[in-house]
Formats: sequence, C-alpha cells, structure tokens
Amino acid sequence: MKRLQGKTALITGAARGIGFEFAKAYIAEGAQVAIADIDIARAQTAAQELASSAIAIEMDVTRQDSIDAAITKAVKQLGDIDILINNAAIFTAAPIDEITRKDFDAVFAINVSGVLFTMQAVAKHMIARGQGGKIINMASQAGRRGEALVAVYCASKAAVISMTQSAGLNLIQHGINVNAIAPGVVDGEHWDGVDAFFAKYEAKPLGQKKKEVGDAVPIGRMAKASDLTGMAVFLASAEADYIVAQTFGVDGGNWMS
Repeated sequence: MKRLQGKTALITGAARGIGFEFAKAYIAEGAQVAIADIDIARAQTAAQELASSAIAIEMDVTRQDSIDAAITKAVKQLGDIDILINNAAIFTAAPIDEITRKDFDAVFAINVSGVLFTMQAVAKHMIARGQGGKIINMASQAGRRGEALVAVYCASKAAVISMTQSAGLNLIQHGINVNAIAPGVVDGEHWDGVDAFFAKYEAKPLGQKKKEVGDAVPIGRMAKASDLTGMAVFLASAEADYIVAQTFGVDGGNWMS
C-alpha cells in the first residue's frame, strides 16, 4: 500500500522547485495535493502536469484573507487537509550595515509570519475535524548558525525551527505532529539569485559561489530537490507518528546536530 494513500496535502510555494518535487512525491505515494502559490498561472501549469491528483490554488501567505480563502478552497475541492508543508520562502543577503527594513519586513512576512499563520489556519481546521494531521515546516541549515552576509534569512529560518518546536509541543495534544526539514544548499533556479548576491558582495564571477558551496558539501555536490522528498514523505506518513517538534537536516553532511 502506498504510504500516503487517501491523504490530502496543501503545499505552499509548490508551483516550482522543491515544492513541486514534494507534490510529485506525494502523488506517487497516493495523496491528492493542493499546489498553493502566489503565481497562479504557474501553479495551474504544475497542476496540469500532475493531472487529476492535483489542484492549483492562488495563495499569498502574507495576507490572512488569502490564506483563509486558500484553505477553504482546498477543503472544498479535496474534502480535507491531512498534511501541510510550509514551503514558500524568499532569500536575501547583505552586510549588516546595508540591511534595509524593507528587505527585513519582506523576508519575515513570508518566511516567518507566513509560516506561522498558515500553520495556525490549517491547525484550526485539523483541530475542528478531530483526526489529527501532519505539518512540515521548511527550515534551513542557515537557521542553525549565523552567516556573515545572510543575517535576515538566517534569522528567519531560526525562527521557523523555534516555531516548529513550540507548535509541535502545543498541537500534539490534538494529534497534530509538527516537524521541520532543514535542507542545505539545493540546486535550482532560485540559486541564480543567491549566487548573484554573493557575486555582488564577495566580488566573485557569477557561478563561482555556487561551485564553491557545492564542492564544500561532504557528500560532494549540492542537493537536488528530489533529495528532500524522502524525508517529506516520511514525516507525513504514519511512520512518523511518534516524532514531535524536531528539525531534520537533509544537507549532505553540511551540519551535524
């Protein structure tokens, strides 16, 4: 039997990259998936690619009305939400003396407030139906330590780890397991933007930082998005019923907790 047979999942930021790989893996394990993304056109394209097991939902995690409307639509079309993955996030980098309030507010609105209030809204649904559920927050190895040019992003992901602990301890009384995944460096289109930040502030040619960080991973390469799907499936399955408030590194050995 497939590990997520009959389950329904809402995945934020799932129109591309890691979120889309999670959606594919969940469907392969028998789940139906709501691909929630601020880019509804791309979400619709992604859902079409995944055929009848996926639906596209427009969702802006910085707006409570959008969060609530997305959850209402997911429940209406899928019947329930058994699993939530808080995957939507953005990245920024700058030296401490160049950080702006605008960048700080933008990152925390998505990476921290977006995670908290999406988690809250889905938890309310799960509590009301009384059948428990699984919530997976996407943290990062950047949340385990500071990085000279990445103070805001690191702080946002440290907050995700902390919120996962608090929510996990609070929601397990309702049978809701809250855990997190902390990837290391994951290849994909988002890394073009990350690489550009480092090219600017470290005076490196485009592509050099990406090569350096990939070479520095003990396993010998950057992760592919598909490297994260095994943990995402496991934490959503019955096999993880006794796991609460933990953050799991999937990073090729970059961080040892």
